[in-house]
This record gives sequence, C-alpha cells and structure tokens, in this order.
Amino acid sequence: MDAALVRQARAGSQAAFARLVAIHEKPLRGFLRKSGWLDADDIAQEAFVVAWSGLHKLRDDNGFRAWLYGVAWRKALTQRRGAQRAAARDEAWRGEQELKAAPEVGAEDRLALEKALATLPEDQRACVTLCLGQGWSHVEVAQALGLPLGTVKSHVTRGRERLLSVLGGG
Repeated sequence: MDAALVRQARAGSQAAFARLVAIHEKPLRGFLRKSGWLDADDIAQEAFVVAWSGLHKLRDDNGFRAWLYGVAWRKALTQRRGAQRAAARDEAWRGEQELKAAPEVGAEDRLALEKALATLPEDQRACVTLCLGQGWSHVEVAQALGLPLGTVKSHVTRGRERLLSVLGGG
C-alpha cells in the first residue's frame, strides 16, 4: 500500500503524501516517545517535512516506513547533539560569569539572585538582566527586545522592586 502512495506522492500528489502521513504519524510519534524523546511530536513533524522533500532519495518504494523512521531517528540524534552543544555553551558562559562576578559576592548570594530572577515574568526578567545586570540603557533594551520604551522602563522598575522584595532588601 505504501509503494503506490509513494509513487503518487513522488509524482506530486499531496493527497497521497497526506495519506502516508496519516498512516505513519501515530506509530512514528509513539516510537519516538517510547525511545525517550520528549519532543517526539516536533521530531516527527520535521521527519515528515524531510520525507516530503526527499522522496526522490527513497530507493525502494516498499521501504518507505523504514526510511521514514530512519529520517526521524537521525533528526532526533541531531537535535540531541545540538542541545548538548547549547548546554555546553551555556555552562561555559555561566563559568565565565562566575569569574567576572565581584569577589565580594558569595556563591550563596548569586544563587539567591538567580532564584529571585526566575520568579520574574520572561519579558521583565530580560529587561532587568540587560538594564541592571549588563548596564544597557532603556533605549537599547527596547530596540533589542522589540518592546516600547515605556514598557521596558516599567519592567525594570517593577522587576527591581520584586527582586528587592524577594531578596529582603526592600
């Protein structure tokens, strides 16, 4: 059944490819989830996009399922490697930040500040980090984050107040 749909899809039939997706989507996502991939839905979706654009690479029309699963597995592995590289970069950056931190600020205080920052909404945290932590102007932050200048100012003011409250300084 796959072979006929693959031939039709190769000839440009989006309906045939949609049928292939309908047949294989649920089992593919299940395989990825059972294999430990938390983002199985995203990986499966990417695999189908690659499959649609790469149908010409499939050598045996009857082997579509195995080929599709291979595409998904390689996507998952690539995603994991990317996440590991990003984590390593983040860890290196944190290490650099610790080296740059003033020696009079202890590790306990830095952890308390990180925990307090985590309580702020995402936009507010970004504004506070850039303005108060990195010394950016309100205008620079507004441009970088695509927020109105007044919003940046209020985020910084409210964020500072919240941090002082959480840290016991206000």
